[in-house]
Amino acid sequence: MLEKHGHGGDIWTAAELYGIDKNSFLDFSSNMNPLGPPEAAGRIIREEWRRELSRYPDPDCRELRQTIGQVYGVPASCVLAGNGAAEIIDLAVRAQRPRTVGLLQPSFREYATAAGRAGAAIVDIPLSAERNFDPDWTSDELQKALPNAELFLFGHPNNPTGRLLPPEFVRQLTALDKPVILDEAFIDFSEAEDSVSFIRQAAESDKLCVVRSLTKFYTVPGLRLGFAVAGAGWIEAMKRLQVEWSVNGLAQRIGQAVLGDGEYNRATRDWLQEESAWLTRALAGLGLGVTPSAANYLLFRLPAEWGVTIHSLQEAMGRRGILIRSAATYQGLDEYYGRTAIRSRPDNMRLAEELAACLDELCK
Repeated sequence: MLEKHGHGGDIWTAAELYGIDKNSFLDFSSNMNPLGPPEAAGRIIREEWRRELSRYPDPDCRELRQTIGQVYGVPASCVLAGNGAAEIIDLAVRAQRPRTVGLLQPSFREYATAAGRAGAAIVDIPLSAERNFDPDWTSDELQKALPNAELFLFGHPNNPTGRLLPPEFVRQLTALDKPVILDEAFIDFSEAEDSVSFIRQAAESDKLCVVRSLTKFYTVPGLRLGFAVAGAGWIEAMKRLQVEWSVNGLAQRIGQAVLGDGEYNRATRDWLQEESAWLTRALAGLGLGVTPSAANYLLFRLPAEWGVTIHSLQEAMGRRGILIRSAATYQGLDEYYGRTAIRSRPDNMRLAEELAACLDELCK
């Protein structure tokens, strides 16, 4: 199985499975910005690598946290930087010591992993494809789950669906006076980021924590960099659990440099608006059901009557050098669901062409 480690972007496993050099795949299984890292990242590596590698990094990430605070309008004391969003999620959950964690399903597997590490049982809240996987505050499933969960951990937008949580839903959730973690790892891609993010509210609350990632938007997964914004008490509790020097010096410097790159941000959102619409039409034109997405990926479903599973399609595409994500590994989704990143127009065109060829072959 390509997702043996539970994530996309595993070109090493793909090379073993399909007998192709790991560097030659066209990877639609991981959701990175195709614009690549901003130029500032390359400049820092070229000019500052010797200095940053030859000294310890700041264990408190002071300058990075100050930059984050300035960019998002929050106090630096309410910011904690970490070794990617995965570490931040783990720390945020453990700091609250919940016995039960409420998760929307389907959702990112790392949420359940973090709950398990904290010794918490999971309270599942199933989402419906008929509602485009949007949570319904009045649903029986949600109302049954609310009293049983001591903490809620939701994606905003959710992964793999790409759906933003309705603002009123979040307000109702936070009014319960229980801790809520919102994973906003992909919210940077949204044109409406300023109005739909809860990052400023988190800085003023002792019950809300927002998790952000620089990995996806700025295409720096090799650096591992993310951060949390929450009330100072929650941040301090997370800091006590964090391993010293969690964020390396190069990651701190690059994070400072890329966060204020307005031109890069505008170019990214212009690209996504155009390419998301194009690829959605292309997939729908092949007969696939596509969930509308606010992120840089699309959840799709193969019609069951075709008799083609996502595993067989993924394998056929992998042999052609293209990686797509099986979404059957997400709780609540069946063997007909897949997920694809959105890339450049030439890459998206190749994806659509190869999908058409594979489906024609598999449906015979």
